[in-house]
Amino acid sequence: MNQILKNIFPSFTNSLIADIESEAKMQSFEAGEIIMRTGQYIKNTILVTNGSVKVYREDEHGGEFFMYYLQPGQACAISMICATKSEKSQIMAKVVEDAEIIMVPLTQMDKWMMQHRSWFEFVIETYRTRFEEVLTVIDNIAFKAMDERLEFYLKRHQDNCSCNHIKLSHQEIASDLNTSREVISRLLKKMEQRGLLNLHRNYIEIV
Repeated sequence: MNQILKNIFPSFTNSLIADIESEAKMQSFEAGEIIMRTGQYIKNTILVTNGSVKVYREDEHGGEFFMYYLQPGQACAISMICATKSEKSQIMAKVVEDAEIIMVPLTQMDKWMMQHRSWFEFVIETYRTRFEEVLTVIDNIAFKAMDERLEFYLKRHQDNCSCNHIKLSHQEIASDLNTSREVISRLLKKMEQRGLLNLHRNYIEIV
Protein backbone atom coordinates (compact mmCIF):
# COMPACT_ATOMS: atom_id res chain seq x y z
CA MET A 1 0.00 0.00 0.00
CA ASN A 2 2.91 2.34 0.76
CA GLN A 3 4.05 2.77 -2.84
CA ILE A 4 0.49 3.05 -4.13
CA LEU A 5 -0.22 5.90 -1.72
CA LYS A 6 2.99 7.69 -2.67
CA ASN A 7 2.15 7.40 -6.37
CA ILE A 8 -1.56 8.24 -6.21
CA PHE A 9 -1.49 10.76 -3.34
CA PRO A 10 1.89 12.51 -3.72
CA SER A 11 0.96 15.27 -1.25
CA PHE A 12 0.66 12.80 1.65
CA THR A 13 3.58 12.84 4.07
CA ASN A 14 5.39 9.67 5.13
CA SER A 15 3.89 9.87 8.61
CA LEU A 16 0.35 10.12 7.20
CA ILE A 17 1.00 7.21 4.85
CA ALA A 18 2.25 5.16 7.79
CA ASP A 19 -0.97 5.88 9.71
CA ILE A 20 -3.11 4.99 6.69
CA GLU A 21 -1.25 1.70 6.31
CA SER A 22 -1.79 0.98 10.00
CA GLU A 23 -5.45 2.00 10.35
CA ALA A 24 -7.08 1.72 6.90
CA LYS A 25 -7.88 -1.25 4.68
CA MET A 26 -7.71 -1.62 0.91
CA GLN A 27 -10.63 -3.39 -0.75
CA SER A 28 -11.36 -4.41 -4.33
CA PHE A 29 -14.76 -3.89 -5.95
CA GLU A 30 -16.13 -5.05 -9.28
CA ALA A 31 -17.99 -2.85 -11.75
CA GLY A 32 -21.65 -2.55 -10.76
CA GLU A 33 -21.09 -3.03 -7.02
CA ILE A 34 -22.62 -0.45 -4.70
CA ILE A 35 -20.17 0.62 -2.02
CA MET A 36 -22.34 3.21 -0.29
CA ARG A 37 -26.11 3.38 -0.03
CA THR A 38 -28.43 6.25 0.82
CA GLY A 39 -29.60 6.06 4.43
CA GLN A 40 -26.86 3.85 5.82
CA TYR A 41 -24.52 5.06 8.53
CA ILE A 42 -21.05 5.74 7.19
CA LYS A 43 -18.22 4.03 9.05
CA ASN A 44 -15.50 4.90 6.54
CA THR A 45 -14.55 7.54 4.06
CA ILE A 46 -13.08 6.29 0.80
CA LEU A 47 -9.89 7.01 -1.12
CA VAL A 48 -9.86 5.75 -4.70
CA THR A 49 -6.56 4.29 -5.90
CA ASN A 50 -7.76 2.56 -9.06
CA GLY A 51 -10.88 2.39 -11.22
CA SER A 52 -13.85 4.73 -11.22
CA VAL A 53 -16.82 5.33 -8.91
CA LYS A 54 -20.04 7.16 -9.76
CA VAL A 55 -21.79 9.18 -7.05
CA TYR A 56 -25.57 9.68 -7.15
CA ARG A 57 -28.19 11.53 -5.17
CA GLU A 58 -31.42 9.56 -4.66
CA ASP A 59 -34.91 10.92 -4.08
CA GLU A 60 -37.55 9.38 -1.82
CA HIS A 61 -39.00 7.42 -4.73
CA GLY A 62 -35.72 5.78 -5.70
CA GLY A 63 -34.97 8.16 -8.58
CA GLU A 64 -31.27 8.77 -9.20
CA PHE A 65 -29.39 11.90 -10.20
CA PHE A 66 -25.74 11.71 -11.24
CA MET A 67 -23.49 14.08 -9.29
CA TYR A 68 -19.84 13.32 -10.02
CA TYR A 69 -17.16 10.71 -10.59
CA LEU A 70 -14.45 9.63 -8.17
CA GLN A 71 -11.13 8.94 -9.88
CA PRO A 72 -7.79 7.62 -8.57
CA GLY A 73 -6.33 10.16 -6.18
CA GLN A 74 -9.74 11.46 -5.07
CA ALA A 75 -12.01 11.05 -2.06
CA CYS A 76 -15.74 11.45 -1.55
CA ALA A 77 -16.37 14.85 0.06
CA ILE A 78 -19.97 14.06 1.01
CA SER A 79 -18.97 10.86 2.80
CA MET A 80 -16.32 12.85 4.68
CA ILE A 81 -18.93 15.35 5.85
CA CYS A 82 -21.39 12.63 6.88
CA ALA A 83 -18.63 10.68 8.61
CA THR A 84 -17.39 13.60 10.71
CA LYS A 85 -20.97 14.37 11.82
CA SER A 86 -21.91 10.68 12.32
CA GLU A 87 -24.83 11.12 9.93
CA LYS A 88 -26.47 8.73 7.53
CA SER A 89 -25.28 8.73 3.94
CA GLN A 90 -27.04 11.17 1.63
CA ILE A 91 -25.64 9.58 -1.51
CA MET A 92 -25.21 6.30 -3.33
CA ALA A 93 -21.80 5.34 -4.75
CA LYS A 94 -21.56 2.71 -7.48
CA VAL A 95 -18.41 1.27 -9.06
CA VAL A 96 -18.21 1.96 -12.79
CA GLU A 97 -14.84 0.32 -13.51
CA ASP A 98 -13.28 -2.36 -11.29
CA ALA A 99 -11.86 -0.36 -8.41
CA GLU A 100 -9.44 -0.52 -5.52
CA ILE A 101 -10.47 1.66 -2.61
CA ILE A 102 -8.86 2.47 0.72
CA MET A 103 -11.43 2.50 3.50
CA VAL A 104 -10.44 5.08 6.14
CA PRO A 105 -12.21 4.51 9.49
CA LEU A 106 -14.41 7.30 10.79
CA THR A 107 -12.48 7.28 14.07
CA GLN A 108 -9.34 8.53 12.30
CA MET A 109 -10.87 11.47 10.42
CA ASP A 110 -10.71 14.17 13.12
CA LYS A 111 -7.53 12.77 14.60
CA TRP A 112 -5.63 13.05 11.31
CA MET A 113 -7.01 16.55 10.68
CA MET A 114 -5.17 17.61 13.84
CA GLN A 115 -2.06 15.50 13.43
CA HIS A 116 -1.31 15.69 9.70
CA ARG A 117 -1.20 18.95 7.79
CA SER A 118 -1.18 17.06 4.47
CA TRP A 119 -4.44 15.29 5.40
CA PHE A 120 -6.03 18.58 6.49
CA GLU A 121 -5.09 20.22 3.17
CA PHE A 122 -6.29 17.19 1.19
CA VAL A 123 -9.70 17.25 2.90
CA ILE A 124 -10.12 21.00 2.38
CA GLU A 125 -9.15 20.70 -1.31
CA THR A 126 -11.60 17.80 -1.69
CA TYR A 127 -14.40 19.94 -0.26
CA ARG A 128 -13.49 22.88 -2.52
CA THR A 129 -13.27 20.81 -5.70
CA ARG A 130 -16.56 19.03 -5.13
CA PHE A 131 -18.34 22.22 -4.11
CA GLU A 132 -17.32 23.85 -7.39
CA GLU A 133 -18.37 20.79 -9.36
CA VAL A 134 -21.76 20.61 -7.65
CA LEU A 135 -22.30 24.32 -8.40
CA THR A 136 -21.63 23.59 -12.06
CA VAL A 137 -24.17 20.77 -11.99
CA ILE A 138 -26.75 23.05 -10.32
CA ASP A 139 -26.16 25.72 -12.97
CA ASN A 140 -26.83 23.18 -15.69
CA ILE A 141 -30.02 21.95 -14.03
CA ALA A 142 -31.38 25.40 -13.24
CA PHE A 143 -30.39 27.43 -16.27
CA LYS A 144 -29.95 25.11 -19.23
CA ALA A 145 -32.32 23.19 -21.47
CA MET A 146 -32.18 19.41 -21.62
CA ASP A 147 -30.16 19.36 -24.87
CA GLU A 148 -27.45 21.52 -23.25
CA ARG A 149 -27.53 19.38 -20.11
CA LEU A 150 -27.07 16.28 -22.26
CA GLU A 151 -24.03 17.77 -24.03
CA PHE A 152 -22.54 18.74 -20.64
CA TYR A 153 -23.24 15.23 -19.29
CA LEU A 154 -21.56 13.49 -22.24
CA LYS A 155 -18.55 15.81 -21.95
CA ARG A 156 -18.12 14.85 -18.29
CA HIS A 157 -18.18 11.16 -19.19
CA GLN A 158 -15.73 11.75 -22.02
CA ASP A 159 -13.37 13.57 -19.63
CA ASN A 160 -13.75 10.78 -17.07
CA CYS A 161 -12.69 7.97 -19.40
CA SER A 162 -10.36 10.11 -21.57
CA CYS A 163 -11.94 8.45 -24.58
CA ASN A 164 -14.45 9.12 -27.34
CA HIS A 165 -16.46 5.92 -26.93
CA ILE A 166 -19.03 6.18 -24.15
CA LYS A 167 -20.63 2.89 -23.16
CA LEU A 168 -23.96 4.06 -21.77
CA SER A 169 -27.46 3.04 -22.75
CA HIS A 170 -30.10 5.66 -23.48
CA GLN A 171 -31.96 4.48 -20.36
CA GLU A 172 -28.89 4.95 -18.16
CA ILE A 173 -28.44 8.50 -19.43
CA ALA A 174 -32.14 9.22 -18.91
CA SER A 175 -31.95 7.96 -15.31
CA ASP A 176 -28.88 10.08 -14.58
CA LEU A 177 -30.56 13.19 -15.99
CA ASN A 178 -33.96 12.39 -14.46
CA THR A 179 -35.86 12.34 -17.73
CA SER A 180 -37.34 9.74 -20.10
CA ARG A 181 -35.48 7.42 -22.46
CA GLU A 182 -37.54 8.75 -25.37
CA VAL A 183 -36.36 12.31 -24.73
CA ILE A 184 -32.72 11.23 -24.59
CA SER A 185 -33.02 9.11 -27.75
CA ARG A 186 -34.54 12.04 -29.62
CA LEU A 187 -31.87 14.49 -28.46
CA LEU A 188 -29.04 12.07 -29.24
CA LYS A 189 -30.42 11.62 -32.73
CA LYS A 190 -30.45 15.41 -33.20
CA MET A 191 -26.85 15.61 -31.97
CA GLU A 192 -25.91 12.91 -34.47
CA GLN A 193 -27.56 14.90 -37.27
CA ARG A 194 -25.51 17.94 -36.21
CA GLY A 195 -22.34 15.88 -36.53
CA LEU A 196 -21.50 15.95 -32.81
CA LEU A 197 -21.58 12.18 -32.30
CA ASN A 198 -22.26 8.82 -33.91
CA LEU A 199 -24.74 6.37 -32.39
CA HIS A 200 -23.73 2.72 -32.33
CA ARG A 201 -25.44 -0.38 -30.97
CA ASN A 202 -23.54 -0.53 -27.67
CA TYR A 203 -21.85 2.84 -27.37
CA ILE A 204 -21.88 6.51 -28.31
CA GLU A 205 -18.93 7.86 -30.29
CA ILE A 206 -18.10 11.51 -29.67
CA VAL A 207 -16.81 13.15 -32.86
